[in-house]
Amino acid sequence: MKQASKFEKTAARCWNLLNEGKPFTPIFIFGTMLLFHLSSWGEGDFWLSFLLSFILIVPMMAIYYLFDFPLLLRNYLWIPFVAYLMLFNEFELTLLLLALGLYFFFTVYFWGTFYYHLRIGTSWWNFTRFWKLVLKNSDSTSGNAQEQMPKFLLLLSLWQMYLEKFSAGIDIHWPNYFFFLLGVLVFSLVLHRNLFDWKPKEYTSLTDNVPPNSKAVNERVITIVIDGMRKDRFQIADTPFLDKLRKNGTEYTQMETVYPARTVVCFTSMMTGTYPHEHGIKSNMVWKLGTKVETVFDSLRKVGKKGRMLAVAHLVDSMGDDVDTFTAVMDNSKVDYEILERAKKIMKEKNPDFFKVQLISTDQTGHSRGVLYDEYLEKIAEADRLIENFVGWLEQEGYMKNTTLIICADHGQADGIGGHGHLDEGERFVPFFMHGPAIEKGKMVEEHHSLVSLAPTICYLLGAPYPGHSRGPVLLDAIKQMENEGVS
Repeated sequence: MKQASKFEKTAARCWNLLNEGKPFTPIFIFGTMLLFHLSSWGEGDFWLSFLLSFILIVPMMAIYYLFDFPLLLRNYLWIPFVAYLMLFNEFELTLLLLALGLYFFFTVYFWGTFYYHLRIGTSWWNFTRFWKLVLKNSDSTSGNAQEQMPKFLLLLSLWQMYLEKFSAGIDIHWPNYFFFLLGVLVFSLVLHRNLFDWKPKEYTSLTDNVPPNSKAVNERVITIVIDGMRKDRFQIADTPFLDKLRKNGTEYTQMETVYPARTVVCFTSMMTGTYPHEHGIKSNMVWKLGTKVETVFDSLRKVGKKGRMLAVAHLVDSMGDDVDTFTAVMDNSKVDYEILERAKKIMKEKNPDFFKVQLISTDQTGHSRGVLYDEYLEKIAEADRLIENFVGWLEQEGYMKNTTLIICADHGQADGIGGHGHLDEGERFVPFFMHGPAIEKGKMVEEHHSLVSLAPTICYLLGAPYPGHSRGPVLLDAIKQMENEGVS
């Protein structure tokens, strides 16, 4: 399997500008306005009016960028648009129809069909299902139609209204402008203070349920993350090997991901033991590379141990040189197999004390075909067979001696385009179980836990200090007390 090239890493960052909902909105309305006024590009006065009217809508774009409108809150986005129509009573129907057409062309055909065909080999007919998924989707991406439509319809209407006024030399009625802007800001604040109250509860203190281990419990920890594996779908999928591991190890039945449940965010929280506001990664679009805090890899280096992660290109944005990348441009029926073949080579060549592997086929199937279909279950079953083969190879090569194996997902997926981000149903709680000689057998932990506990648990097992900002408790329920004295 090829590594992700510099071009692919750059392309992934560019794609995230369109994939993540917050940067998509201003990019989309800017492009739509340019296309709508294509015939005026050669007129000298046009660009001045275009720029001045754009400046007037920047504050509104900032409000929509700063505030999330998750799940049911997106329905309230229609209220500012209706208020605009009542207060100003001006709109350009042709512009709005163009925007709707461009939006559904981008999401349903360019993204849902053309992009997925070139990247993972989905059918050219994928749009026949994808349009239904987009309409139901509730995540934080640009594919969230019910959130994006009221945003861009309002922003385009405002921009077009002020563009026409500047072009015709009509004075702006500033009280109406400021009144409307202030009204949307207050409206957004009230919504978030009173209705946006379901974020996961965070641990406020640093990891303190047990002191760092001075000696290792394990010689090695291997974590396999089945990206986007929804818990309730995993429970009904055909997964005999994974079922055997969790029944003969310790399963955490209430393991919660972080908010927002985006891949780079979740992986970073797993590897730092803390939350987005602290480690600095708040979406898949990483504006400043690297984390603000220590990672598991930093902690292992302090005791002379090595950690590696095998993952898609955009994980480099968060954890840099500690990541071995793989190309995500590959037929979805082959990618997980190729990932684990590459993982075998890394084990032989680098022999890491901690190794984390990301499987992506399940997630990609959820995004391209939806999670409530048989294809998604088949991908989970495929992951089961591939992990069984990989673990068998590890045992044969001697890598599983005194090793803890952790299987989990970074987030679940909701209905629609396998969306994740806002913690809709199916996203919030993830499969998580541990297996190995130091792990309790046949144990089920039903108390609430968070994925931020993964980092300190790995460090505890390997005899390393916790990352400096780690807040998750060590998962002591899973670790045999007789093993706490560790190994040399």
